[in-house]
Amino acid sequence: MPSAQDPFYVVKEEIQESIDKLQDSFHQWECISGGTVEHVHLTKELLAACESVEWQVDELDKAISVAARDPTRYGVDEVEIEKRRRWTSTTRTQVSAVKKAVETCNESNGTGSNTVNGMRRELMRLPNPHETDRSNQYDSRENDDFIASESDRQLLLIKQQDEELDELSASVQRIGGVGLTIHEELLAHEKIIDELGMEMDSTSNRLDFVQKKVAMVMKKAGAKGQIMMILFLVVLFIILFVLVFFT
Repeated sequence: MPSAQDPFYVVKEEIQESIDKLQDSFHQWECISGGTVEHVHLTKELLAACESVEWQVDELDKAISVAARDPTRYGVDEVEIEKRRRWTSTTRTQVSAVKKAVETCNESNGTGSNTVNGMRRELMRLPNPHETDRSNQYDSRENDDFIASESDRQLLLIKQQDEELDELSASVQRIGGVGLTIHEELLAHEKIIDELGMEMDSTSNRLDFVQKKVAMVMKKAGAKGQIMMILFLVVLFIILFVLVFFT
């Protein structure tokens, strides 16, 4: 569906205005006797106007050819392309008929009445401006409906994207919360490990101190004292064993 601001319809409207003026000038030219100054002047204006319209139609044909290479890029389809080509072809034929009639009449010094009559019949097939306006209004309504539909679709897509972004944001927040919890747990474990290391260092120091004390006591006690201490410990062990398992 072509856009409401499609350059083709803008140029088409301008060309249609030129054709309307060409038609009015041709009717005036018919009513003026040949050979007069006004007739000659109007003949030149008609020929110049025909050349101008032909140039505009040619340029429009070039634009249609460009659009036909990639219709989707310009928002048109094959039916629309063919419709535009038919319009330019019909317009070029009509303008050529006017130009030919004026030139023939000018060359025959006003005796080409049959050509003029044929041109009159050709001009009768010129597009009716009111019908064109109604067609443009219909196309405009269709374009408005299409634009409204596209706008609704875009709004729906934006809404869906917003919802997906909200869900993604919530997921990121949850992941961030989990990451923060893990970080706090790691800090707590690190603190516990540090405390455990300090306790192990303290225990190791105390154990070294006790071992040194025991070594000093054993050294002072001598061999006899060591034997007596071993016997005392054995007796103490036996007593504790009896107390634990037989009482």
